[in-house]
Amino acid sequence: MFPDRIILTGLQFYGFHGVNPEERSLGQHFIVDLEAELDLRIPAATDRLEDTVSYTELYRAVKTVMEGEPCNLLESAAGNIARNVLDQHLEIGAVRVRVHKPRPPIKGSVIEAAAVEIYRSRQA
Repeated sequence: MFPDRIILTGLQFYGFHGVNPEERSLGQHFIVDLEAELDLRIPAATDRLEDTVSYTELYRAVKTVMEGEPCNLLESAAGNIARNVLDQHLEIGAVRVRVHKPRPPIKGSVIEAAAVEIYRSRQA
């Protein structure tokens, strides 16, 4: 697709995703990274917001999923985010989504984070 990208990293949310009852009732923090592939030649030349995709709009597409209806799996949350972004912004040709669950509740172990990364394009 396009080598150009809009990249948002470290978007933080509090949500109720997970399969464990505690995750569903107490909730937890999540961190999302998003890379949207699109042609940025025009906005690079015009310096006009209306010629590109607003960071705020991308953030809202992620927030809708992360603070919305709970998913059992990070894979599902990431897929829903990718679908939202591609559905809402036809100029975006592909998206990479990384969803991190800091300190997942895995009994008997210490893990900094569990994460899932997906890549979706209009051609796939």
